[in-house]
Amino acid sequence: MSLLAVGTLAFDSIETPFEKRTDVLGGSATHFAYAARLFGPVELVGVIGTDFPEETLKAMSRAGIGVRGVETAPGKTFRWAGRYEADWNTRHTLDTQLNVFEHFDPKVPTAQRGARFVFLANAQPEVQMRALAQMRAPELVVCDTMNLWIDIKLGALEELLRKVHGLVVNEEEARMLSGRRNLFQAAKVLLAKGPRFVILKKGEHGAFLLGRDVRFALPSYPVEDVVDPTGAGDSFAGGFMGHLAAVGEVTPAALRRAMLCGTATASFCVEGFSTEGLERTDRKGLDARVAELASLVTP
Repeated sequence: MSLLAVGTLAFDSIETPFEKRTDVLGGSATHFAYAARLFGPVELVGVIGTDFPEETLKAMSRAGIGVRGVETAPGKTFRWAGRYEADWNTRHTLDTQLNVFEHFDPKVPTAQRGARFVFLANAQPEVQMRALAQMRAPELVVCDTMNLWIDIKLGALEELLRKVHGLVVNEEEARMLSGRRNLFQAAKVLLAKGPRFVILKKGEHGAFLLGRDVRFALPSYPVEDVVDPTGAGDSFAGGFMGHLAAVGEVTPAALRRAMLCGTATASFCVEGFSTEGLERTDRKGLDARVAELASLVTP
């Protein structure tokens, strides 16, 4: 398995209708890695501040997450604070502190530059491209983005889309980036910008996979007790990419199976704060949930 992720390691402060947690482990790359490690080794490239506990890095390493590409810079680690409404779909960002991530210049270790599968988690498009430029010849590159970059970095983002194979966005981002309300029309426009496939995340309503030679739709896994949705999208991406890296192929059948794996993995994420839900599960539990999800959508 040869999988590399570039993105944020962070501290989150989260308010839900039922509980509040302060300075828990978060970040796009963190959630991705804890999900992907259920399928095999994963390497991280990111930046942390001097306030990031050494023991947390050691725990990530023990879990099967490579942290050789995580640099420590003078200052504080990225921080985000948010509040969820009772419907779980409405999230309010209360505070964002980029801190050391503001001047992050990704440095991919030489040993990881040959990774076959690469995930560029949400970050400035220029940061994503600088990381990608250090890779030798990845077989699959998938990126995430957000509405902020669509608003203020559209040119750079569209340049990035010409260099990647897959794009992961939610409904709002797909509509902003394509200028189309209909999601199937939006996907067609996005595919014309460069990627081979687009994954449209629909939160509790599941996800669509729309590509040049594959179409697939899945509901979300029916979680009985949602605790914290933070990181669910990145956990989905971790399960999706983790499966593809583990099987070593990107066929239509592998992509469809990866959607099942991503959806099941994300369901564990929302069952706990931070990475707790992902840390509590193992491959046996994940496989059981993938099989259950498959039975729900197969006649």
